[in-house]
Amino acid sequence: MRRQRHIPRSCHKTALVAVLLIWSSTVGVASPSPQPLAPQAPVDKPVSIGNAEQTRKFEAAIAPYVKQAKATLPQAKTRFLAGLPRGDHFLVTIRMYDGRGQFEQVFVGVTSWEGQTIQGILASDTPIIHRKPGEAVTCREQDVLDWTISKADGTEEGNFVGKFLDTYKP
Repeated sequence: MRRQRHIPRSCHKTALVAVLLIWSSTVGVASPSPQPLAPQAPVDKPVSIGNAEQTRKFEAAIAPYVKQAKATLPQAKTRFLAGLPRGDHFLVTIRMYDGRGQFEQVFVGVTSWEGQTIQGILASDTPIIHRKPGEAVTCREQDVLDWTISKADGTEEGNFVGKFLDTYKP
């Protein structure tokens, strides 16, 4: 069975909220209204990875960036919990799976973070797993692959994996 994967190259959508991404997730029932990101925010550039060998190479390529994101996540969490400046959004990158084991790396705009539980709004298109942007998402902190603070002026902090993927050639 061929497992398709959809990997966004950057973590911003021009008309969606900051995103939270998780390794494993449960989608909530409520769907809060997405908030727009800055008009200057970079546009998401998806890339597909189709077979086991390509997936293995992809995992090895992003590993140092995932490690960097996880190492800096506690400080980013502290900043989020203290309150970001108006117009800034906190996003996390996670993986969401469908019933056949296909996954997509997605962005979730964080709306709350209590203990190890993150709640947010899906901010990625998901042509493989067929979820809808704006859906409520709940994930665990340990499942975060990357984080981004999208600033009102269009700049960003974090997005270690996303910045790498901007130049990645599978």
